[in-house]
Amino acid sequence: MINIAWRIREPITLKITHRLRTGLALSAALACLVFKSALAQPITPIATNALAQPVPASLARDSIVLPTGFNDPIEPFNRAMWGFNKGFMTSVVRPASKVYRRIVVKPVRTGIGNMGKNLTFPDRLVNNMFQGNWAGMGQETERCLCNTVIGLGGFFDVATRWGVPKNDADFGQTFRKWGCKPGFYLMLPIFGPSDRRDAIGLAGDAAANPMTYFFPYEWISPGVTANNFTDTAEGFVRFSKAEADSYSILQYAWSFGHENRKVDMRVFGNQDEASLETLQSVLFTHKNPEFPGRGKTRSVLIPTTGKKLAFTFWLQPGHAPIVYIVPGVGAHRLAGIELALAELVYKNGFSAVSISSTFHPEFMEHASTTDLPSYPPTDVRDLHVALTEIDHRLDAVYRHRLGSRALMGYSLGAFQSLFLAAQAATNQAPLVKFERYVAIDSPVNLRYSVTNLDQFYRGPLAWPAGERTANIENTLLKVVAFSAQSPEPGAVLPFNAIESRFLIGLGVRLTLRDAIFSSQLRHNQGVLKHPLEKSRRRAAYDEIMQYSFRDYIDKFATPYDATKGIDLADPEVVKNATDLRPYSAELQANPNIRVIANRNDVLLKAEDAAWLEATFAPAHVTLFEHGGHLGNLSQPAVQQAILGALDGLGAFQRKSKMEASLDVKGVPVTE
Repeated sequence: MINIAWRIREPITLKITHRLRTGLALSAALACLVFKSALAQPITPIATNALAQPVPASLARDSIVLPTGFNDPIEPFNRAMWGFNKGFMTSVVRPASKVYRRIVVKPVRTGIGNMGKNLTFPDRLVNNMFQGNWAGMGQETERCLCNTVIGLGGFFDVATRWGVPKNDADFGQTFRKWGCKPGFYLMLPIFGPSDRRDAIGLAGDAAANPMTYFFPYEWISPGVTANNFTDTAEGFVRFSKAEADSYSILQYAWSFGHENRKVDMRVFGNQDEASLETLQSVLFTHKNPEFPGRGKTRSVLIPTTGKKLAFTFWLQPGHAPIVYIVPGVGAHRLAGIELALAELVYKNGFSAVSISSTFHPEFMEHASTTDLPSYPPTDVRDLHVALTEIDHRLDAVYRHRLGSRALMGYSLGAFQSLFLAAQAATNQAPLVKFERYVAIDSPVNLRYSVTNLDQFYRGPLAWPAGERTANIENTLLKVVAFSAQSPEPGAVLPFNAIESRFLIGLGVRLTLRDAIFSSQLRHNQGVLKHPLEKSRRRAAYDEIMQYSFRDYIDKFATPYDATKGIDLADPEVVKNATDLRPYSAELQANPNIRVIANRNDVLLKAEDAAWLEATFAPAHVTLFEHGGHLGNLSQPAVQQAILGALDGLGAFQRKSKMEASLDVKGVPVTE
């Protein structure tokens, strides 16, 4: 149930994705990345997977007020420009980048980028001077001389190896130093997120570039920029597709990363072990940067909706079992954990298929038979129909390459996988049947899980009202401050218990926001007071952010489902739809289920872990003591447990043919 975001700070949209990997997390809020440094203050970790402390009655009517993003009065224009940038990157830059990367190897691309950086030395020199940074002028001059003379014209970055500090400076920074106001948020074509002040600064930066004045050398800068784009194109396209509203995420993250606001990195109070471990789920990502781009994306017609649903797959070169991966709430088929699982199983001889969550607008708008996801049995049925159509499509095209079918879900996807497994004995053709069900960190009771997540989001209400919004802003700035560092598993995160839980709650609340907006665009129930416009969303978003999951159930889901004959006010109906316990007998009778869970999962009660142990055979359930929710997926022991859950399906093991199907980096070569 975790959503990932990445960081955006670069002023050039097409370079954004170099930093996307570590920080957009800020806005999705699970991008709570891992950091290498220890904290300045002593902290006392507390481990708990109990229900978060309820908000005191005196604060029950208070609401969380998030820090305001950058002023965006021309949102419709900016969204149009963002649409242009996405189209340009997807249709032009990405295809060209694939060809370029095959011709020009990574070290040469890096060298070209270094040379381009070296050529813009005059711009940095002038702006350090204008800002009164005399030490920066000297260090940038030293860097230029070292890289030009020793580094073969800047191809090699010798200065960095020698420890000469960087002092990046541009006219946007200079204008800010001089007191110029930023004005409003501005999405520039090609150049990406900016503001009025920095947009003017771009003209100054171009004027300070000596290559601008000499033909044909004026084409060097665009050429270097194009070279740099090639290494970020895949990440950019993936981000723009995976986020339900990538513009909003980018705009909010840029608001925090742009102004270099001061941040207090100290940690006051206790830390919560389970939520800190949960945040480390962002470290489980695909290892080969080329892997996502080597997957094939196709679409199938869903007979129940008459619309086409996209899916992405990686097939082994020969006959192999195929693993269908179902993600957590709101996750896209190209999200971090889903890609990492696909890479993990593919490297070990399985074919992989990824599909978006039933709670993601891609699935909601194309494969769901309801206007909003609210009743798990219906959502699971829609998921099963979609998987069946995908399986039929692949079987028709690659009949001799599909072996045993396995369904692997994590978080909400794991709950849905177990729900399907409980019905396996009664599944009727032509719905696809699975020979293995793998559930990773499944909730047992969805109502308990969403209640806990609501409490996480409301945790900052424990702070004094006058300090609350500032503390939330500082929490988000902590993410920005460390997002440029390379996260490593097990690193220490600088968040206290309220902060780490809030970041988890915020990530899920943003997912809920996107789901509500998408559902109300298609079927407006009249609950929201603000108008729903695709091109101008801020007012509606601010209103929706005040709705908890409990509000979603009471004010949106219950009235809607009542029109379908489903009474969510009936405790028995709710129990059978949101709790796995009523299906204990069916789950026990299915020998093809494998469960992997953590005892301190923030979505589980202590008795939930005991129920898992009692329900499934010891050989079929693996419980780890720690890891929070999905926080230990990067650990070898957990990955081995995931692969062990697929034992007996006959993975593709012909090593010579496997190696023949991979390029020099171990990436699958697709047809």
